[in-house]
Amino acid sequence: VFGSAGGGPRHPDWYYNLVAHPRVEVEFGDDTFSATATVLSGPKRDEVYARQVEVFPAFGDYEKKTTRVIPVVTLTRYEAQ
Repeated sequence: VFGSAGGGPRHPDWYYNLVAHPRVEVEFGDDTFSATATVLSGPKRDEVYARQVEVFPAFGDYEKKTTRVIPVVTLTRYEAQ
């Protein structure tokens, strides 16, 4: 997931929630699953963000609108215990 906030000056509130509580429940279509949120950084973050810009060019515009680094968070599925 991408914390673009439309290129706004602040990270979206949900980003801070994921950082504070990385164990989450994801709803994707008809599927619901447990996942762990991990914030990407450095070259890996840049690579994933660049792929997002290729698919959705508006994300490139968001980057140009802000001085902050737009967060990229992976959600990795796990089996709840």
